[in-house]
Amino acid sequence: MPSVSASPADDSVLLVQLSDSHLFAETDGVLLGMNTADSLQRVIDLVLVQQPQIDLLLATGDLSQDGSLESYQRFRQLSAQLPAPARWLPGNHDEPHVMQLATGDSVLLQQVVDIGNWRITLLDSSVPGSVPGFLQDDQLQLLERSLREAPQRHHLVCLHHHPVSIDCAWMEPIGLRNAQALFEVIEGHPQVRALLWGHVHQEIDRMRGDVRLLASPSTCIQFEPRSDDFKVDERAPGYRWLRLLADGRLETGVQRVEGYDFTIDYGSNGY
Repeated sequence: MPSVSASPADDSVLLVQLSDSHLFAETDGVLLGMNTADSLQRVIDLVLVQQPQIDLLLATGDLSQDGSLESYQRFRQLSAQLPAPARWLPGNHDEPHVMQLATGDSVLLQQVVDIGNWRITLLDSSVPGSVPGFLQDDQLQLLERSLREAPQRHHLVCLHHHPVSIDCAWMEPIGLRNAQALFEVIEGHPQVRALLWGHVHQEIDRMRGDVRLLASPSTCIQFEPRSDDFKVDERAPGYRWLRLLADGRLETGVQRVEGYDFTIDYGSNGY
C-alpha cells in the first residue's frame, strides 16, 4: 500500500484540508462576488505562515466550479506552494475525467494512503450531473477492503458530501443519499476514528458513537449554519488542520483569513 513519510519530529502527523475552492478557467472568476482564485491564495498564504511542517494535504472536492482543465491546473499550481504531498477527491461541481487529465500519472487521485500509524481512505461520492452524493458499490467495497486490510491502523475516511444532517434545511436533500450504507461498513470496523468532508462550506465537529464527524470551511464563500434557505455567511475563507496522534487521538481546528473584506453579490452567478 502506498505510504507518505511522516515527520520524524514526533509520533504524530499534520494534515491540512482545503475544500470547495470553486475555481474557474479564468483567473478573475467570481462566485457570488468573490474571486475564488484570490481567496484560495489568501488561505494558502495563511497555511504557509501557520503550518511550517505539513505531512499531507487533502483537497476534499469542488476544487473547480466549472469543471475546466484550466481550473484544475490552477488548483494544482496554487496548492503546490505548500511543500507537502497531496491527495484530491471529487465533489459535485467537479468533472472527474478532467481531474484525471489534470493530475496525469501523479498520485494525486490515489484513494488509500498510509501515513504514520494511520490509514486515510478518500471516497468518490460524486454523481455525474447530480448535486447530491452517492457512494457506488465500488467505493463501498474499496472502503471495506481498506479497513479490513489494515486493522492495526487508525483510520480517517474522507468524502465530499455530508453523511449526517447538519441542521441546515436547504442542504438536507443534497447530502449523501446512501449514508446508511457508509455507516454499515464503518460500524464493522472499530478502528475508524473520524469522518471528514467538505461540501457544506461551514465548520462542524461532533461525535457519532466513537467516530468524530468533521466538516470544514470553504476556501471561498461560507454558508450560514442552521439556515432554512440558501444564505451566505459573513465568515472569512479558511481551512482545517488535523494532527493525527499515534495512539488514535485526533486534534483539529479551523483557521480563517483575517481582514478579508467581501460583499456578497446574490445577483452574480450562484452556487
